[in-house]
Amino acid sequence: MTDFTMPVQIRWADIDQNRHMRHSVYYDYGAMMRMHVLYSQGLTTQKLEELKIGPILFREEALFKREIKLEDQVTITVELLKSTKDYSRWSLRHQFIKADGTLAAILNLDGAWIDMEKRKLAIPNEFVQHVFEKFPKSPEFEWK
Repeated sequence: MTDFTMPVQIRWADIDQNRHMRHSVYYDYGAMMRMHVLYSQGLTTQKLEELKIGPILFREEALFKREIKLEDQVTITVELLKSTKDYSRWSLRHQFIKADGTLAAILNLDGAWIDMEKRKLAIPNEFVQHVFEKFPKSPEFEWK
């Protein structure tokens, strides 16, 4: 995978009293985008249950650059910023881009994998590692 983007339809429920997108919606759309990328590569909820592993987040931050309003057409991108060689720890970046190319927001996050039975951090198996190998990488990507 060299690039992954997703258009989103801004909903009335996403808008706050200031007539722009609520701050928490950025996190919701980021999560939707990440899971869509994983699903598209075969890492479905059923596969995660089979592997007894799940993604977890340690940090998630939003940097707001420009307002997003109800009428705006927005595309979200995702890319890998950093990772351990075994993809057990990773950092991702989402960008929210308006139709005219304006960068509206950036989401940065740090995550890992958890063994769902032991409830401890885990090294993902080869299937998960293969999914992350194909993940779009930032131009400033670095191995941890």
